Formats: sequence, structure tokens, C-alpha cells
Amino acid sequence: MTTPVLALDPETLLISTKEARAAATPLAETYQSRAPYNYGGYDNFLDPAILEHVREELKSLPAAETSFDRPQERLKTSYIPERLPDYTRRLFYALNSRPVLTFLEELTGIKGLIPDPYFAGGGVHVVSNGGHLDIHADFNHHAALNLERRVNLLIYLNKDWKKEYGGSFEVWNEGMTEQLESYVPLFNRMCIFSTSSESWHGNPEPVNHPDGEPRMSIALYYYTATWDSTRKSHTTLFKPRPGTVDKRDNVVARRQLLQDLLPPIIHRKVAWRLEKLGF
Repeated sequence: MTTPVLALDPETLLISTKEARAAATPLAETYQSRAPYNYGGYDNFLDPAILEHVREELKSLPAAETSFDRPQERLKTSYIPERLPDYTRRLFYALNSRPVLTFLEELTGIKGLIPDPYFAGGGVHVVSNGGHLDIHADFNHHAALNLERRVNLLIYLNKDWKKEYGGSFEVWNEGMTEQLESYVPLFNRMCIFSTSSESWHGNPEPVNHPDGEPRMSIALYYYTATWDSTRKSHTTLFKPRPGTVDKRDNVVARRQLLQDLLPPIIHRKVAWRLEKLGF
């Protein structure tokens, strides 16, 4: 049996900091050399028994905290860890632990990574048949903690998934003229990338599993204390792929224009009113 990339103990979900750093060292140069932003995909990321346990627990899910069903993100739901079963919840906490942060810092070259105790936007993500998430760059500012978003980590839970089932994770260049990479969301495959306002990615091809199974993943985000008043925060920014039926996000485009044109105090009042009106 192949040794997992990150050998968390399946029972305790622990690993030493030294072991975690050593696991990332041989991967770091390749990851950090990728352009236009750093990214990578790693198979057999955890001991398979860990994700088998998670899959078993997730056969029964609570009501979703967040659901999306609009042109840019269709039939997507998310579940925060605190409302999930015990083992799955403990795995999220393990992935926010010091040893895993050490692994991520060694891999990405980004020091001082901070986990999100609120799991804003993170958790278990489920995309039902027909669902998709268009190419986008993520929100860049954790307002509650005043932190800069730096790293996304995704672990896939889908057994025997094939490319034709849709839902592949795509990496695009800054000008949205070329797809650089596409990762099928295979069981125990981890995809990771260093985030910015130009880290264009998504799973835009609709899920199309022949048995109606959803695309499921674990998502965690990491930050640094590098945000300052000179920075401009933004929500998720979508960009259509050329030559496709992808839709432009006009709501966000209007809000960005207002933010650019109006003084901050007026912008906040106008944005609040527009949000109340559903614009």
C-alpha cells in the first residue's frame, strides 16, 4: 500500500510537526514554481481509511447552512464542521492544527498561515447533478478577523469518479484565455492553490453522474495577518470562459463599480440598501 502524502493517524488524526514538514519538502519546489499562480494536485493525500469513515458519516447530512442556485453557482450546498458527525468534525480540526499548518507553509512557502476557526465558506461542499461552479477568484478578505486569504485546500470524496461525470477542478490563466490544468475530483485527491485576485479556478462543467451521485469535497481556507488599509476587498469574482455559455455576474459587477466610484461611507449605505432590495 502506498504511503499517504500526509500520514495522519486514522484513529487519532494526529501527526508530528516534524513528519508533516518532511512530507511537504519534496513537493515544495514544483508547487512554488507553477505560474501564473502556485497550485498542485496530490493523490493518496490521506490514509484512505480516514475518508472512508467520513464518507460513511456523510451518508446522512443535516440541513445545509448555505445553498447556491444561480447561473454562476448551481445546485451547490455547504455544511460547516460543527454540525457534522464527530469524526468528520475532528478531521477539520486536525486540518487546522499546527502540524498541518507546518505542512502547508513548507509546501507553499507562505509563512505565518492562520486557520479559520469560523470556517467561513469552508466545510463539506456538495454539488448535485446538474450543478457547477463557474471560474472565479475567491473573496480576498476575512472581515471578522481582518486577515488576507492566501491558501485554498480541497480534498475530494468521490469514489470511482470519471472525467465524463463532470465537476473537474480547472485552473485558468490570468487573461482567461487558456485552461492550464484540469483535475478530476477523485477520491483522496487533494488540490491546493495560493489565492489572489487573479487565481482563476472552478468546476464549471456540470456534474453528470450516471447514478445521480453528487460531487463532494472538503474545503478549508488559510490566511495571513497581512491585510492593511491600502488593500481593496472584494467578494467572489466570476469570469466567463471564452466561447461558452457561462454568465457574467452583473450583480457583483455593479457593486464593484459603485465601490470604485463612491466614497466609502456612501458606498456602504448604498450597498446595504441594494442588498435589501435584492440587487
